[in-house]
Amino acid sequence: MFWLLIALILGALIVLLIWQSQQSEQRKATELADALADARQVNERLGGQVYSLSGSNDAAVQALADASERHLAAGAQLDQARTPTQARLAKQTALEGLYYIRAARTAMNMDPGPAIPGLDGQDAAGQVTEKRVVEYEGRQIKAAPEPSSSTPNYYPGGRVAGRPVPAGWYSEPWWKPAMVAGAWGLGSALLFTSLFSGMSGVGYDAHGFESGYGEGFQDGLAADGGQGGDYDQGGDYPGGYDQGGDYSGGYDNGGFDGGGYDGGGFDGGGFDGGF
Repeated sequence: MFWLLIALILGALIVLLIWQSQQSEQRKATELADALADARQVNERLGGQVYSLSGSNDAAVQALADASERHLAAGAQLDQARTPTQARLAKQTALEGLYYIRAARTAMNMDPGPAIPGLDGQDAAGQVTEKRVVEYEGRQIKAAPEPSSSTPNYYPGGRVAGRPVPAGWYSEPWWKPAMVAGAWGLGSALLFTSLFSGMSGVGYDAHGFESGYGEGFQDGLAADGGQGGDYDQGGDYPGGYDQGGDYSGGYDNGGFDGGGYDGGGFDGGGFDGGF
């Protein structure tokens, strides 16, 4: 009788463990399905806007091209996504595309549409609040808060290869080499200082730029007596933007870097309000 009772208890425990495992797998499958559906909805909205809007000036054309690249990248990431985190990265890619659509509409003096959910690292990166022109390696690099014929390249703000890049309009995509290579080259801090030193919309200096300024940076800076040595450059955004570069593991591995650096496009003809 005793051994029968033991066998019944063991059998019940085995059944319980199997049931718990099945429930866990079901929850994971549901979470993944929900995350994929959410990301697909955003990317489908982006795609509809990319194909219905035509640029009427250089800035709008460039922003729409960037949006189109984001749309294709998000689609590739969705095809490869096997976890909710990967699906979320695809959504981030599509959301960035919507920022480029918004930029294109702004460049054409159209209603930019409703607000878009923020991107990882966007708030910390800051934004261009005044016009700047600097000499760098024998060429002029310009930054401005508004689009123009001399600043047709938009960036919505965020992290590239672990470092913040302020939102704004630029004469050239000075962040592109880091996006492609996954690392910043020598002289990038000097360029950052030249472009943004003392700018009200950028609340950090070249040291903050090199240290990967973002959430947690201020606390690490205070704890380290102002040196900022405790900031985790690699772990702020696990699984995506901040792995060896803003887009390695995220955009590039999802098929993003197909010969370009941006990817804009927002609303064409009929703006869909709501995300």
